[in-house]
Amino acid sequence: MPDATQTLIASIAILDDDADFRTYLEDFLNDEGCYSVRAFSNPRELFESCEETLPEIVLLDMKMGEASGDKVLEQLLTRWPGLCVIIITGYPSLEDMRTTFKLKVFDYLAKPFSLAQLRHIIKNAVEAFGLGKSPQDRLRDRLGHSIKMLRVERDWSLKDLATQTKLSVSQISAIERGTNLPSIESLLAISRAFDKKPSEILGGIDF
Repeated sequence: MPDATQTLIASIAILDDDADFRTYLEDFLNDEGCYSVRAFSNPRELFESCEETLPEIVLLDMKMGEASGDKVLEQLLTRWPGLCVIIITGYPSLEDMRTTFKLKVFDYLAKPFSLAQLRHIIKNAVEAFGLGKSPQDRLRDRLGHSIKMLRVERDWSLKDLATQTKLSVSQISAIERGTNLPSIESLLAISRAFDKKPSEILGGIDF
């Protein structure tokens, strides 16, 4: 069990219909001492729990008897865009990977995998999603990442965005890295550059 004095850095939900494997994952993650863990045997239980308290990471088994992992994944990401989902499956294929990554899953673990692999992937997810950070840090990280993705979609360099917004390259770089939050004026300038309302940019970061 986690040490009561240790700060939990992420909440994790497990969906797997294999009771032994589900318990194995749950025990391992609890023993890590830095996660709050919930485990579920069917999608209905997972969705009901997510409605009450949304986890930060979901470990999703893709092969669950009658339940289709593909449909569960699609529902999860439709209802909670930006949720960190890590796929677990005993039947991996290149086509499966292509399909699931199109739905913006974070990563893919093929059984059998080592606990070291699982630990590494979860660590990567924690870092990528800014988990365990203060709300202010997470807001800076996610807003910066969102702005960077908008810039990349336009195939713009930092200099291109600086020209469009009349901000300096260093200002934009600091915002994208999550070092600084943009001022109201800067956010308005960035929004205009992407032909978006500020509310659209802020609404898209799932914070």
